[in-house]
Amino acid sequence: MSRFVPREPRRRYAASSPRSLWRKLLDYGLAILLLGLLILVAARLDRFETRKEQGTAIVNDGDSITLGTERIRMRGIDAPEYQQTCQKAGADYPCGKLARQSLVRLISGRPVSCSGWQRDRYGRLLGDCRAGDTDLNRSQVQAGWAVAFGDFETEEAVARAAKAGIWAGTFEGPRQWRDSHRDAPVERKHGVLVSFGDALREFVRFW
Repeated sequence: MSRFVPREPRRRYAASSPRSLWRKLLDYGLAILLLGLLILVAARLDRFETRKEQGTAIVNDGDSITLGTERIRMRGIDAPEYQQTCQKAGADYPCGKLARQSLVRLISGRPVSCSGWQRDRYGRLLGDCRAGDTDLNRSQVQAGWAVAFGDFETEEAVARAAKAGIWAGTFEGPRQWRDSHRDAPVERKHGVLVSFGDALREFVRFW
């Protein structure tokens, strides 16, 4: 005698309702947004590629130079702006110009090499720079003509204790000075004649 096995009822699947117009627009919008992000990432990949520049430096101020066509802001330090003044013994003095002169002396006419991968909001390469065996970023802080800006805190502490450079008196932080002098140029441009003057001044000082 055969056993009767009841058949399972057939499953019925309802046809999926077509996507609404707004859902389609949302999907298309998300796809376009994702594509745009991918394009943006591809366009910014150069930020993660270390760039190396070298040559004769034009010193713009105490923490920025130009090598060829590349404008470079020295990473991890912040020097007084070229037009900035500081105070010592109750009088103002041009600490921004002296900070630039300090960097000129550190370079001493030697070729400069810089490397970095980030850029600041002005498009300048944030670089670690050297002239021969001299680490220019570190040396500017050690000489007291730049403050630590994310690095070189130990060097700053030593310069402060020795009252070197701007630490011999009082000064407004370069960042605060920029905030209160928004109409001042970011950096002073220096051409070939000024660079020649720098070299001549260092030659006379040496002799």
